[in-house]
Amino acid sequence: MVSPRLVAKIEAEEPTLRLAVLIDADNAQAAVIEGLLAEIARFGEATVKRIYGDFTAPTSSSWKKVLQQYAIKPVQQFAYSTGKNATDSTLIIDAMDLLYTRKFDGFCLITSDSDFTGLAMRLREEGLTVFGFGEKKTPDAFRNACHKFVFTEVLRPSAAPDSTGITKKTENDPKPTLSPAVFDAAEIKQEFPKKFVLAALEQSIDDAGWAHLGTFGSYLTKLQPDFDSRLYGYKKLSELVKAKTELFVTEERQAPGSTQKFLYLRAK
Repeated sequence: MVSPRLVAKIEAEEPTLRLAVLIDADNAQAAVIEGLLAEIARFGEATVKRIYGDFTAPTSSSWKKVLQQYAIKPVQQFAYSTGKNATDSTLIIDAMDLLYTRKFDGFCLITSDSDFTGLAMRLREEGLTVFGFGEKKTPDAFRNACHKFVFTEVLRPSAAPDSTGITKKTENDPKPTLSPAVFDAAEIKQEFPKKFVLAALEQSIDDAGWAHLGTFGSYLTKLQPDFDSRLYGYKKLSELVKAKTELFVTEERQAPGSTQKFLYLRAK
């Protein structure tokens, strides 16, 4: 079950969760770090940021370039023997140490390795919220062990074009400007799961047949932790339901005694 604090965060403007961010350098790409931290900031405050790996190895060179910039603490782990992953064990031990400090509301596990499925399940047993981040190749077992799983492919920023379609460049920077709001998700864009979404909506509606967008989104995540509107070409769930006019009828309602409006939807 999704933590009530996570549901409250969806409706709140300020982060409410204190999060421990643990990165498996052997199974994560440095290219997504900016989008990754921006995504984590949507859920809460990254109180601890640690990355685990052998930073003497050439394969970790890309991570070494960004650690200081994003204030991520590296935890060096030499391989004890060929073919054995000592990084996983070190990350899991640290996670349990952090768990027993009782200072955190949740954990962000950045990896595509199913070996962390047991860790995610153990953290959930303690009542903590678990966010997983990994590539599309991540096994279902780890995805489903998390409250919410995000594909890192949708966090890769692409060059931001101007109104003419030409990538912007500054005078002092010959490289394309990167915008964390523009995602390169074409490689994992997939077919819209119409049957699943309508079934989730049916479970979210009130007696009048309408569902609050937040309630609908929460139920989608409970049923399928890796559900993400960006996989279907929409930045937000609200944009998706408004665009799918063949499936949904939407309506904005003003909260009593407030100027704030909320989006409701029902099946067409």
